[in-house]
Amino acid sequence: MALAINDTAPDFEADTTEGKIRFHDWIGDKWAVLFSHPKRLHAGLHHELGYMAKIKPEFDKRGVKIIGLSVDPIDKHAGWANDIKETQGFAPNYPMIGDIDFNVSKLYGMLPSAVSGDPAKRTAADNQTVRNVFVIALTRRSS
Repeated sequence: MALAINDTAPDFEADTTEGKIRFHDWIGDKWAVLFSHPKRLHAGLHHELGYMAKIKPEFDKRGVKIIGLSVDPIDKHAGWANDIKETQGFAPNYPMIGDIDFNVSKLYGMLPSAVSGDPAKRTAADNQTVRNVFVIALTRRSS
């Protein structure tokens, strides 16, 4: 499924580095930026995740929430946060989704629906399409 402008952003529940969320509830009446990376950190991703942490106050000023997505387990993110702070000066200060069942990646059209298995056995090349940025305005309509 390819998302297009004005499509409704798929809702989902997911475990994050800041606890379990239901995406639409987490967004509330704000805008959101959902960005992702394919797998495992490397120097380029250290820079990207550190830079997002550095500029998060600018998003906050504008009422925009940011959230990252990784197909790696959440427990990996704690170690990465320390590395990112050490190399970039800023650790992620926003939630990171651990999409180990590929649910969110599939909902947002980043991976084919047939993808399954252990994310630890997949490579960044297998997941190269999990490299996206979505800008989301959730409009709630009353019934």
